[in-house]
Amino acid sequence: MIPHAPWFEEARFGMFVHWGLYALPARHEWVMNREETTVEEYSKYFRRFDPDLYDPSEWARAARNAGMKYVVLTTKHHDGFCLWDSALTDYKATNTPAGRDLIAPYVEALRAEGLKVGFYHSLIDWHHPDFTIDGVHPQRNAADVESLNAGRDMDRYREYLHGQVRELLSNYGTIDYLFFDFSYAGPGHDEEFWGGKGRKDWDSHALLAMVRELQPGIVVNDRLDIPGDFVTPEQYQPAGPMMLDGEPVTWEACQTLNGSWGYDRDNLNYKSVDLLIRMLVDGVSKGGNLLLNVGPTGRGSMDPRALASLEGIGEWMALHSRAIYGAGASQFTSPPDARYTQRGDRLYVHLFAWPFEYVHLPDLAGKVEYAQLLNDASEAFLKEVDPGQQAMNMTPGGQPPGTLTIKLPVQRPDVAVPVLELFLKPSASDSEALHG
Repeated sequence: MIPHAPWFEEARFGMFVHWGLYALPARHEWVMNREETTVEEYSKYFRRFDPDLYDPSEWARAARNAGMKYVVLTTKHHDGFCLWDSALTDYKATNTPAGRDLIAPYVEALRAEGLKVGFYHSLIDWHHPDFTIDGVHPQRNAADVESLNAGRDMDRYREYLHGQVRELLSNYGTIDYLFFDFSYAGPGHDEEFWGGKGRKDWDSHALLAMVRELQPGIVVNDRLDIPGDFVTPEQYQPAGPMMLDGEPVTWEACQTLNGSWGYDRDNLNYKSVDLLIRMLVDGVSKGGNLLLNVGPTGRGSMDPRALASLEGIGEWMALHSRAIYGAGASQFTSPPDARYTQRGDRLYVHLFAWPFEYVHLPDLAGKVEYAQLLNDASEAFLKEVDPGQQAMNMTPGGQPPGTLTIKLPVQRPDVAVPVLELFLKPSASDSEALHG
């Protein structure tokens, strides 16, 4: 648990929004890097950025209706384009046909819906003239890369980076969340692949100290190449609760709807609503959050495919959110085709596969007072085994002693993931859920 921000693990579910100039080519947010585009070539999108359908109130409502509790928007991505009226650059939304600061209305819209306000900010910048060309820069393969790098000064860029973060955290009131990108702390990350830049380039300790001074209650991720408040597995689900020195670590998986963060018109690899819900449940069962990304179009509207996904998740969350909010990993071990989340004396059994008539739960015999399906609060019957049967291993289905068997209806509930709500006996719930 983050002591200064308990809301974070209570929330469990947030929206990531990648939006900027890359929405116009609509070929992935790394289009400038992938196509090795120069700043001059990329400027055509700057001249055409006119999000006339941008309505952050609609974004905020979509997030709230999906059951999300916070939203995180890219203030500046790797291409260096700024969505706010920064005093430190001309490469900003106010100088495009948009003609206005796009961050201020976003912040207001989130607050109006009761959502926590999050910013994403890229540490790297492919537009800034002092950012040295490295292994992930669009001009990394240019024939004249040495001359292009001549005169670039990371000291000047670092001052710019710190200045922009100061602007963002000084001009918009309370900011609850900050996602830095691009360096990673800890083992398992290839520094050469990530361009060879890290904590010294960003002066990460000083940058984080400034963030804490300006916004004492903010949560900050782990991508300054120094530890933050939580760790950020990207595009994968951890195998279990994340641990450090034997203690649970606060974590949040960031995931996409289709493999792209920015709007990618021709990408059809959309995950099903059922899969997205299982990913959310899987994360909470291991003590983590899910930050699920959408990439609005160049006109500023949500892709209808993304909206359909959010609406589907929202339908499930409307009936099952108490198995998510404030819940975490359980001290009990679930069957392979299910996940447990637990909050106090309530254990939630998320059934990824619907069994025929009975579900068998190891080591829960005698520990549950009452069981019901969460979607409609209809009772599910506990099958108790008398001592004589248990001695002869005659539990239902031949299950081992200590197994709790619950009788289910043959007809599967018409929800993406059915959930059983088990009310534990006091002796079984003395140990709290293992929050990550």
